[in-house]
Amino acid sequence: MSLFKSLFGSKKKEDVYPALTDLSIFHTDIHSHLIPGIDDGVQTMAESIEMIQGMVDLGIKKIITTPHIMSDYYKNTPDIIRRGLDDVRKELHKQNIAVEIDAAAEYYIDEGFLPKLHKKDVIAIQDKYLLFEISYINSPDNLHSIIFEIIVAGYVPLLAHPERYPFWYNKFEEFQKIKETGALLQLNTNSLTGYYGGGAKAIAEKMIDLNMIDFIGSDLHGQRHLDGLRKVVSEKHLHKLAAIGVKNSSL
Repeated sequence: MSLFKSLFGSKKKEDVYPALTDLSIFHTDIHSHLIPGIDDGVQTMAESIEMIQGMVDLGIKKIITTPHIMSDYYKNTPDIIRRGLDDVRKELHKQNIAVEIDAAAEYYIDEGFLPKLHKKDVIAIQDKYLLFEISYINSPDNLHSIIFEIIVAGYVPLLAHPERYPFWYNKFEEFQKIKETGALLQLNTNSLTGYYGGGAKAIAEKMIDLNMIDFIGSDLHGQRHLDGLRKVVSEKHLHKLAAIGVKNSSL
């Protein structure tokens, strides 16, 4: 029995989609919070291993986990993240779980970000893509100049979950302007299920329709996100995105 059938039961023939294991866009996950105890993601090593095993069961072969770095809340550094990664790798090896795991960070654009960037005290995905997020309340006034600074520093700016910023829902052209500045966009997979609300789902689908998504990621923090991933397989726009393709498979 396929993974899809075992999770969701039988469907009419025309409604049956492949399992997540069959979708190459899922084979590398570039956004998650799986190093225990350093941000709002998993808090224990046992939880970390449980979540990683669940991701492997869904067909994920490589994980690039991305702890938060925020000046006021999560004062992580590349060294803290790398040490935490080593601990996770050791436990995975001990438990004989076959998955490639690496780490970068998700940077919150605050007063501490540019000093870190200018000192090259940052940790990017494959030393290339710098994942960043902004406030959910309002966009920073200097967002475009920050994107330019990231590019000048030698990185490719990658905006996390743009579909979750409600202040742009009625200003879709702002997403297009961000793309024009040279930034790439990373979609949260669970947005397609309505996990973050109808607005995020609608924007996510529109971005896919306009071929604006460069990467896809789980943004997995814990069990609820993993449960959401198990449901997303039935979303038509996920399969449309799979047909268009994203950059995950090149990592």
